Amino acid sequence: MNQKKKIKRRIGQMTAIIFMGISVYTAAACGKEMPQGNLISSDKGEQTTVKMFGPMGKTDPDAENTLRTAQERTVIMAEEALGITVDYNTYTAQDYQEKTYDDVCIERARSGLDDFYLLNPNVIKLLGKEGTLADLSDLESAKNLREVVKTSNTVNGKLVAIPQEIVAYGLFLNQDLFDKFELEQPQTPEDFLECCRVFQENGYTTPVGANRWWLETFVLAQGFADLYNGGNTAAEIEAINSGEKKLSDYMRPGFEFLQEMIDNGYIDAKTAYTYEAIDGEGADFKAQKTPIVMAYWGAANTDYLYGDVDFNLQVIGFPTSRGQMPVVPMTGYGINAGSENLENTKKILDTMLSDEALSLYMETNQVISPSKNLEVDCVDALKPLNDRINEGIYVLGSNAGLQVEQWGNTCLIVRELLNGATVDACMEEFDRLQEESIREAGEGN
Repeated sequence: MNQKKKIKRRIGQMTAIIFMGISVYTAAACGKEMPQGNLISSDKGEQTTVKMFGPMGKTDPDAENTLRTAQERTVIMAEEALGITVDYNTYTAQDYQEKTYDDVCIERARSGLDDFYLLNPNVIKLLGKEGTLADLSDLESAKNLREVVKTSNTVNGKLVAIPQEIVAYGLFLNQDLFDKFELEQPQTPEDFLECCRVFQENGYTTPVGANRWWLETFVLAQGFADLYNGGNTAAEIEAINSGEKKLSDYMRPGFEFLQEMIDNGYIDAKTAYTYEAIDGEGADFKAQKTPIVMAYWGAANTDYLYGDVDFNLQVIGFPTSRGQMPVVPMTGYGINAGSENLENTKKILDTMLSDEALSLYMETNQVISPSKNLEVDCVDALKPLNDRINEGIYVLGSNAGLQVEQWGNTCLIVRELLNGATVDACMEEFDRLQEESIREAGEGN
């Protein structure tokens, strides 16, 4: 059995940059467009090259290592070990004013313009089903993957994408305020509502800071807590995909919970509908005007987000019938199955995903590794969330095995609830999506 390695936490100038996976994921997964600019390629040398498409390009080659992204440091390691150059094609989008990062990834992959890509889960699922992405299960690094990665990114029996980090969402609590009012950290939805009631009665008019993108974390945690932790995951997913079980039955408790929060004024639906992630609710949370927000792991590591607050920050899982539950959506690198440089691209990616390279990545960004052999030495605030994930207790925010894409669709339907739609109307939309997915699967056969 491989012994877990403790990775020492090192803070450099690059800790101000949100890690690569989440910079793609939060900006594009719910239909939000990436910043605009051109596609920029690095100069090609005489060496063998492979082409990578992603949202971030190569820094000045003379820059200090501490200024490089975690991703680029692993690319450099692979280039030096293999004598293969990675040619960056970067999404900066001036030429793509009407297209998201996801749109461009799909077009480029289908056209065979690049060898490998950093992809969001909805694109992983789409391109995987088409057969556009190569099977990565034969990579040496794939042997070290946590089950959560394999489950999320396996399409039609093929592992089609692997990330350099696991993105985890949780509840960010002002523990000082919980202590002040003698409140325990909430385990169940009922516990959470009681905490909100106490805060509101003590002058915190809107106890939960929310935005229009991330309230789906409550829904997914509550809806799929039993599915992913009840020992019958594969059978339940098969039943949803076949229509034997209704997806709306899983979603309803979470939507009813959100509606109760809206009705009681624990979240401000009208304001949340207009807020961008962290930009909207973050200021009040940092000023201790709001006791609770939801965010992703990296926000607790990043000083200009929630990594430098004037109170005891704690990050926990979302309240469910099974206790606190992290929500884990998954990005990943995928290789074009039709690449003329398939073997060299696999070598590059295998090296970037080796335990040695992932240790370097974690050293820079202090994130959860996809490798089961590596454990991050996280900040104290993140330990409750990290403990649950290490115990194998979590809900997948994205799963390529479900025919209905869950993260983006749930996000958009939650926004309809915020905008005044009834819970029943939201459930009808889930039923429609499920019926459509079953019909499309039947036509595909």
